[in-house]
Amino acid sequence: MTDGDGDIRIERRGRLGLVTLDRQPALNALTHDMVLRMRAALDDFAVDPAVAVVAVTAAPGRAFCAGGDIRQVYEMGRAGDPSRNLFFRDEYRLNALIERYPKPYVALVDGVCMGGGVGLSAHGPHRVATERLIFAMPEVAIGFFPDVGGTYILSHMPSELGLYLGLTGTSIRLADAHLAGFVTDAVAPEALPSILDTLAETGDVDAALAGRGVPIGPAPLADRLGVIERAFSAREVGEILLRLDAETGEHAAFAAETAATIRSRSPTSLELTFHALRRARKMSFSECMVMEYRLLCRILEGHDFYEGVRAAIVDKDRRPRWQPADLDELEVLDIEAHFRPPAGGDIVLD
Repeated sequence: MTDGDGDIRIERRGRLGLVTLDRQPALNALTHDMVLRMRAALDDFAVDPAVAVVAVTAAPGRAFCAGGDIRQVYEMGRAGDPSRNLFFRDEYRLNALIERYPKPYVALVDGVCMGGGVGLSAHGPHRVATERLIFAMPEVAIGFFPDVGGTYILSHMPSELGLYLGLTGTSIRLADAHLAGFVTDAVAPEALPSILDTLAETGDVDAALAGRGVPIGPAPLADRLGVIERAFSAREVGEILLRLDAETGEHAAFAAETAATIRSRSPTSLELTFHALRRARKMSFSECMVMEYRLLCRILEGHDFYEGVRAAIVDKDRRPRWQPADLDELEVLDIEAHFRPPAGGDIVLD
């Protein structure tokens, strides 16, 4: 059975339930319809006795999935559309379903995997990536925060690496993504079709990956874990910046570049990301998703998200004017208010 309409293809191929993202001109950025159709497919596959394993992949191109269709949310927010939260609500429910999915779930990640793409891949047990992987949670650059379960993912990375990635939005490649715990298996891009064929024939993940692994190589960030730990173990964002500024020796240039990147981000997003990741260390996955929904609802009522999207995607001037523009101008009570239940109530992760 194949459902090939639109930007996502749903197939039952032998013992495999397959979801293929097919919106490459937009780097497979998720629309609300794509989210809803994938959720419906996973629900169907979960109760289909003929389906032994589920996989998500992308049509050939530059990306697995570069995130969500943020411009649509931007336009809805600017128009005052009260349904602007619904995309995120349904996306978060899809992420939660993947995290608790009752059958083996395999993400085959080739190319760009950011934001919403991380939400489709990171929560399953098998994250199979190629050398073309580009991983990032870059939300602080648009006045947002690492969502789609990103608070849980980043908070469980080793040596403050997750906080580094969350506060900078830095992109990393295969070896560093393996170091961070995102990648479980590495394969060559040309092996992906045969992996799907084996999954369809056997329904066995181990059999599909056997003999197809490739060397991952050294992780560039491995040599910088020390400076990352020293700086990002601080108790507030301002102190992280001071520690980076004070770094000397062989890592001074890296520290200076990191500090400059952080200073270019939305101060509100930096504070929310810092506090969310610190809290997430003691939370379950579901608790993190509830927290993220609370942050989302408040952010969509504010300024920086719309300004960040304007600067990056709409006008593309790359010169966002954050409000407030400096960490020192932030009010503690305003940051805390983001973590309270929204007026419409907390999300229900059904």
